[in-house]
Amino acid sequence: MEPIPGSRFRGTWKYVRAAVFIGCFLTIFAFAALGSFILFAKIGGAPPVAVPQTTVFYADDGSKIGESNYGQKRYWVRLDDISPHVIEATIAVEDRKFYEHHGFDLKRIAGAVVANVQAMAKVEGASTITQQYARNLFLTHEKTWSRKIQEALYTIRLEANYSKEQILEGYLNTIYYGHGVYGIEAAARYYFGKHADELTISEAAMLAGIPKGPHYYSPLINEERAKTRQKIVLLSMVEAGYIRRQEAEQAYRDKLVYVQHHEKERPVAPYFQDVVKQQLRTKLGLDERTIELGGLRVYTTLDRRMQQIAEEQLEQVIRPSSAIQAALLAMDPRTGEVKALIGGRDYNESPFNRAVQAERQPGSTFKPFLYYAAIEHGFTPSTPLRSELTTFTFDDGRATYTPHNYNDYYANGPITLAQALAVSDNVFAVKTLKFIGADKLIETAKTLGITSKLKAVPSLALGTSPVKMIDMVAAYSTIANYGKKTEPVFIKKVIDANGNVLYEHQPSTQQVIDRDAAFVTAHLMTGMFDPKLNGYTTVTGQSIIDEITRPYAGKSGTTKTDSWMIGFTPQLVAGVWTGYDRGETISRFDEKQYAKQIWVRFMEQSLADKPKKSFKPTKGVIGVYIDPQNGKLATDACPVKRKTYYLLGTEPTDYCTDHLEKKTKKKEDEKSWFEKWFPWF
Repeated sequence: MEPIPGSRFRGTWKYVRAAVFIGCFLTIFAFAALGSFILFAKIGGAPPVAVPQTTVFYADDGSKIGESNYGQKRYWVRLDDISPHVIEATIAVEDRKFYEHHGFDLKRIAGAVVANVQAMAKVEGASTITQQYARNLFLTHEKTWSRKIQEALYTIRLEANYSKEQILEGYLNTIYYGHGVYGIEAAARYYFGKHADELTISEAAMLAGIPKGPHYYSPLINEERAKTRQKIVLLSMVEAGYIRRQEAEQAYRDKLVYVQHHEKERPVAPYFQDVVKQQLRTKLGLDERTIELGGLRVYTTLDRRMQQIAEEQLEQVIRPSSAIQAALLAMDPRTGEVKALIGGRDYNESPFNRAVQAERQPGSTFKPFLYYAAIEHGFTPSTPLRSELTTFTFDDGRATYTPHNYNDYYANGPITLAQALAVSDNVFAVKTLKFIGADKLIETAKTLGITSKLKAVPSLALGTSPVKMIDMVAAYSTIANYGKKTEPVFIKKVIDANGNVLYEHQPSTQQVIDRDAAFVTAHLMTGMFDPKLNGYTTVTGQSIIDEITRPYAGKSGTTKTDSWMIGFTPQLVAGVWTGYDRGETISRFDEKQYAKQIWVRFMEQSLADKPKKSFKPTKGVIGVYIDPQNGKLATDACPVKRKTYYLLGTEPTDYCTDHLEKKTKKKEDEKSWFEKWFPWF
């Protein structure tokens, strides 16, 4: 039976209408789905793109001294600070239609599906830069459908809320380049020792090829495979129109010089960096994750040259076989900026920071606080007290104390306060404490910044209460600064990963002790280096006087278990401690000299290029020449004179007469026989 005419056409038209209907439905569905996705992306808002970044620490000259990374290196740089060659190489090899698609390259996806089906294996990927960025930020790299759906959703949100430039910047800062290195800046530093904006075509092409297989294509593991991959990247750049073929060939021939990573770099000032991190926690209130992975830029006060000098002197002065420990801290008394810090001889063996954590007996380095308090309460540099073996009673007569001088040397007669400080007479110190009261010394020490508990006993004058080195150096700094107190400063500025200033140090000083009395005390402290002040024994700085080339004020201190030297110029104050962690007795003579030797060599080398400044007298003091043996005004008959400063109105008024008779007799002996027989001529 033949079909009714026109029925075939009507049947065909029926299918066409059905196809059109289905097509329209699918189109509407697709647009609805797309609209839903876009609506979802807008409602969901911009996804957070913060990623872990390496925090970097800088010295005062802007050079890097350390970083925190937990085995990973991450830095964030702006797109403008990345070499154009890197951008072009990355787009050419990873996603040539990056600026044209909206997160998904449908044509590339179709091509990848066909290629993978034909090969019966995954031989070609189709992930765009946006998709890879989404994966780097939010997802794991597991190959499941749920992960792929999440990746698609994040991709849409990124494209809907960020510009192409922002996405590209984020991708280049988060992509993995092998060896624990994330982001192009970290890769540029790790592989070539330069910044991302300095990379050449050849270097950029090499790095752009690594993310496809970070271990497989690392030039540090297999340079031949890496060069093969680099060639593919260069050809892709040619095809994309970024460079000419001749440029690609030349870039391929260029010899690349890689950073050597055979040895782990020795950390710079690790004890100092520990203090900086502690201050970020306590002073700025930052949590551990922010400090370690927040991408902070921390600008510190460390002077790398001084730090190196300090470390070298510890190594050179202390015998390698000695088990003695050491600590050093140096700061600018005018600003409080800490310039060098060592908390022990080997950070790897012992990270315990003896410069800021340990409390040790300061010995005679505590005496300047005593004599400052004495000057405030009526003493002068010429005040005499008898130095002889003396037993003191205290605690309402229930206890006694007998201080001893070094090697049991005593003047067995009166000496001046200036002499007592220069030769470190212990009897004079305890007598002074008895006169002014232990409470006055404790009050002075606390005002100067000593935070440790101090016992009100006679031996306090000799430094028997343990204290922290950082407190001692800061207190000396206040004296050097004529009574103006500046807290130790370790951090100048902190900037977060987005360039915001989180903290910036604002210099401030506070006048906590009398300016004139502080100057008198500082000038008295120059006596330990002045042989003119020796009376019945030598000054305590005698062993290092020959190494000194400029005016210093200071004080040494020795106990059975501790050796100290703290001193300053107007530009720099430094303290050195040596001793045993377990409080063992320092018995060797050379070990007793370590602190002084390290200190003088550190100071001399650190200040070698600085002007030789003396201590400028304040307005409320007067300087007069005295006979250092008795503290009276010197006359022409005195064999030795020393200029000494006093608070105005407290200077001596009596002239020395001890040498007048000797001078008269000497002049008589020097006359000729003619002058003696004919004096009237």
